[in-house]
Amino acid sequence: MAKKQVHIAVSVTNDLVGDQRVHKICSFLNEHGFAVTLIGRKLPGSLPLERKYKTKRLVLLFKKGPLFYAFFNLRLFFVLLFRRTDVFLANDLDTLWPNYLVSKIKGCRLIYDSHEYFTEVPELISRPKVKAFWERLENRIFPKLKTVYTVNESLARVYEEKYKVPVKSVMNLPYYREKSKQAKNAKFTVIYQGVLNKDRGLEELVRAFEHLSGISLWVVGGGDIEKELKQLVKDLELEDKITFFGKVPFEKLAEITAQAHLGVSLEKGTNLNYRYATPNKVFDYIAAHLPLLTSDLPEIKKIVELYRAGLTLSQVDPKIIAKKIQWMHDHPAEMQEYSKNAADASKELCWEKQLAVLKEIFNVEEN
Repeated sequence: MAKKQVHIAVSVTNDLVGDQRVHKICSFLNEHGFAVTLIGRKLPGSLPLERKYKTKRLVLLFKKGPLFYAFFNLRLFFVLLFRRTDVFLANDLDTLWPNYLVSKIKGCRLIYDSHEYFTEVPELISRPKVKAFWERLENRIFPKLKTVYTVNESLARVYEEKYKVPVKSVMNLPYYREKSKQAKNAKFTVIYQGVLNKDRGLEELVRAFEHLSGISLWVVGGGDIEKELKQLVKDLELEDKITFFGKVPFEKLAEITAQAHLGVSLEKGTNLNYRYATPNKVFDYIAAHLPLLTSDLPEIKKIVELYRAGLTLSQVDPKIIAKKIQWMHDHPAEMQEYSKNAADASKELCWEKQLAVLKEIFNVEEN
């Protein structure tokens, strides 16, 4: 008798284009026989999608703020309620409430993937009423969850201590790939890839280029402070040194990253979310065999020092950043060693190493 196919609904609040973690998990589920539907939203500038699993993007009147979250969660509730589903996978706290309600109504399994310490993100720190709302929601639902995983062991332990439920770690690592054949940019190039939000050291990184010559900066991604950063570049007359790529599909991101010489990740320790973070870009740089220049937050510093793949900064300051970048530019032998160490690290820090945990979480049986 043929085995019944399990239908799983996967929910996110983004437009699906750049979410590598969710795509990798949906691909894993699809490859193991699940009927996957990934549900997100569509924005005016959203790029078209081609996936091997089903996708559904909701068109909403509101794009951000309380009204967006209210209407998105209401729409998501009814989409989930009337869709054939055996398992619900909620990604982050802003999709958890409708998934929890519908899983209770239908008596179906709910799995929760926490991509970050949501209630401690910088966007909420300065908004105590909004922060309190999300904290109440998390406090109400999290202790009742049976299956939870997050992005690293440190955050898993934080959640376990706080809510007394078991939490697994599934790191958001890239697929392993051999050395790229992509030629390096002619000029020594520093790359920042990822979301452009405050407290990520981006303003300081831009200002560092006032003190550098013969070196380029590529900024790949979009976010809340994108306009401010572009204006800062214009005000400082750095347009010849700094290039903004905007958002690009993650399928193209690796090609761009491979052309750079140095990857930067300069998050500040202004909130617990960043303190416990292991940014995706760090692993993408390692996968591309790039030397790293990072802030010295515990999780990031541990990776850089364990694999001897670059340098860390004790202070995110424009002059200090510039001095470190200049030193790395002027020391090609050391950079070659960092690159070799990153290449070695990429064999361990790859998505394939996370599959055993995913199989356990989703009860995948080997043939």
